[in-house]
Amino acid sequence: MAHLKNKLRIASLAALTMGTCLAAAHAESELTIATVNNGDMIIMRQLSSEFEKTHPGIHLKWVTLEENVLRQRVTTDIATGAGQFDIMTIGNYEVPIWAKQKWLAELHPAADYDMQDILPAVRQGLSVNGQIYALPFYAESVMTYYRTDLFKKAGLTMPESPTYDEIRGFADKITDKSNQVYGICLRGKPGWGENMAYVTSLVNTFGGQWFGMGWKPLIDSPAWKAAINWYVSALREDGPPGATSNGFNENLALFASGHCGMWIDSTVAGGLLFDPKQSQVADKVGFAPSPKGAYGKGPTWLWSWNLAIPASSKHTEDAQTFITWATSKEYVKLVAERKGWVAVPAGTRASTYKTPEYQKAAPFASFVQHAIETADPNGQTAQPRPYGGAQFVGIPQFQALGTQVGQTIAATLSGQVTVDQALASAQSSVTRTMRQSGYSH
Repeated sequence: MAHLKNKLRIASLAALTMGTCLAAAHAESELTIATVNNGDMIIMRQLSSEFEKTHPGIHLKWVTLEENVLRQRVTTDIATGAGQFDIMTIGNYEVPIWAKQKWLAELHPAADYDMQDILPAVRQGLSVNGQIYALPFYAESVMTYYRTDLFKKAGLTMPESPTYDEIRGFADKITDKSNQVYGICLRGKPGWGENMAYVTSLVNTFGGQWFGMGWKPLIDSPAWKAAINWYVSALREDGPPGATSNGFNENLALFASGHCGMWIDSTVAGGLLFDPKQSQVADKVGFAPSPKGAYGKGPTWLWSWNLAIPASSKHTEDAQTFITWATSKEYVKLVAERKGWVAVPAGTRASTYKTPEYQKAAPFASFVQHAIETADPNGQTAQPRPYGGAQFVGIPQFQALGTQVGQTIAATLSGQVTVDQALASAQSSVTRTMRQSGYSH
């Protein structure tokens, strides 16, 4: 009897130990994913249960954050090696900077992932010394969206290549504040990747830039003044109230619900604005290139949201399995099946643009593909410059600089300071930071 009791005790201990081991194995394969609350990422989270079904050993835990908060959280986490996240959603601004710091794991997608299918302009932004450090979830350039019905009613025609002066005139004519229709919506929420992404590209085409050679700040220049005066007067006279609260998502909601006559922003919004399930104006949207300012040329906006694995992750292999799935051709097909072709992640894969169903569902498809393929973030500014980037400056300090200047620019919209005061203040604060960082003397 005692012998039987011993046997039972050993069996129950073995079962308990096995249960503990299984629990530990499960805990070891829980991936914490930090992502942004944009529409495409919300779809990814919804569809991720399909991944968990086919990978029962991997459990996904999501941390979905507003853009500015996401950037702050992931930057702090990776710089301190805290290891809170296994997968991070980061931009083509961070990838090369963080890879050089050895903060990101190298990626080795299998041959059937088809890296050559990723559009070359996007692929280049994710490589350092020929090695891939992130996989692109979606990519974007910039375009002008406008309401075809409002233009028709006002007797206006959008030119093939609009100028900022023309856009301003159109905004005046289609603003109808009594019906809460605003001629133009633009990013006003402060942040290096919020208002300053738009403002930097605006300044470029007006002939301005952040720095000249020797890292001399050029923010209080006539070109910056012309660009910011255009921006402030357009939003004050023809923009929605509370513009300093509006980033990409807020303007998307305003346009989709019929409150914006025009909106200059990311090409990725096309998939949302032309989708009748998400947009009340889906059959009334026209599109044109981003407007040109006095300089007319300048670097062109190219951004990608990418999935990367911090070097601190203990689950690199499982994390790579997930990010390969979420950026694959198969994932694109899954979104098409569940949400319709118009909703698939745009801007990354040549095969998406070759699909007849996508071309039919997304009238903007070839326009966007061309905009991304011809985007030149390292294009010429009015004066020679020591940095790359179109809607950002490709140096680590830009996160802090851009956000600081973004707050100063937002203060001009709310009338707290004049444009001249804001730019003088930005010039001195940027000069100080660059001197402290050892860039200039």
